[in-house]
Amino acid sequence: MVATLSFAGQDIPVGVFDSGVGGLSVLAHIRHVLPQQSLIYAADSLHAPYGSKSQAFIVDRSIQLSDFLISRGAKALVVACNTATAAAIGELRRRYAIPIIGMEPAVKPAAAATRSGVVGVLATSGTLQSAQFAALLESYGRQVRVETQACIGLVECIERGELQDAATRQLLQRYIHPLLDAGADTLVLGCTHYPFVRPLIEDIAGPDVVIIDTGAAVARQLKYRLREANLLVDSLAVESGATEFWSNADTASAQSVISLLWGASVDVMRLPD
Repeated sequence: MVATLSFAGQDIPVGVFDSGVGGLSVLAHIRHVLPQQSLIYAADSLHAPYGSKSQAFIVDRSIQLSDFLISRGAKALVVACNTATAAAIGELRRRYAIPIIGMEPAVKPAAAATRSGVVGVLATSGTLQSAQFAALLESYGRQVRVETQACIGLVECIERGELQDAATRQLLQRYIHPLLDAGADTLVLGCTHYPFVRPLIEDIAGPDVVIIDTGAAVARQLKYRLREANLLVDSLAVESGATEFWSNADTASAQSVISLLWGASVDVMRLPD
């Protein structure tokens, strides 16, 4: 097991990482639930998307990103990436003696929400092919029909900040219409990038289709785990938490896209190689 830092005091950050900028959707939920908590976000955009990468590659990147965040003092980690969670979270939990929270497609709440009995899952190919996703289907997909769609190319559009572009809409139409034609009345956003194009998804799917993602649930789970470990920030001692942004993408591009997705101008530091 890799040695971890000894944490003392309250203003200790939580580290969050993703294959790129998609995990900012989760970071926003964390900031809402834990306004006093300091946060460090690492975007591995140079290697996005993870969906087409080997498990060994994803595990290696996840370890390197975790090591970086822990070197910055992180008291807990959020793997804000469904593909990285499926591939690497077991290894991360073996290596690090701190709380580690991951992602998984929201098949369980979708199965409870559907009226037609058909759930559509939009995700990367890596997530859909994972053992974790197969286990979710085995546990929660028996009473419903689950239709899956690998959204090749969509992460790249979002990484470029193309949230309303015609090409992004065309991709989404290509991926969503077959799910609707199959009878899906509930769509699961199985990648943390996808909430950033939720307005397009809702427009294409129509008002009768329920859209589900797991960012809010992950933020609540993080708060629970921090409280359980006596690591919650004292809300009376800290007015608001700081947020650091790191990326290994071109600095100007990272600054532009992360500011767009975060909804405010932010400084983005260069993630070490």
